[in-house]
Amino acid sequence: MEPIHIPPKWHDEDLLSFEQFCELIGTPPRTVRDWRRRRVGPSWERLDGCGRLFIRVAEVRRFLRAARPTTRRERRDA
Repeated sequence: MEPIHIPPKWHDEDLLSFEQFCELIGTPPRTVRDWRRRRVGPSWERLDGCGRLFIRVAEVRRFLRAARPTTRRERRDA
């Protein structure tokens, strides 16, 4: 499995659409909608007057750090 890389030119305050996020992490939209419904996963925002969901690049970075797989040693030492 390839690691997910966020391009260095993306700034923390940049926005990604719901669709862009799903494509970036290689996860079906249905799964991400389920995370949102269950209140797990990243935090989403809506812009005033816009029904679409967006996520800040800083939140994507936080989510990916938190979701990083751990080794047995890291779990044992935690």
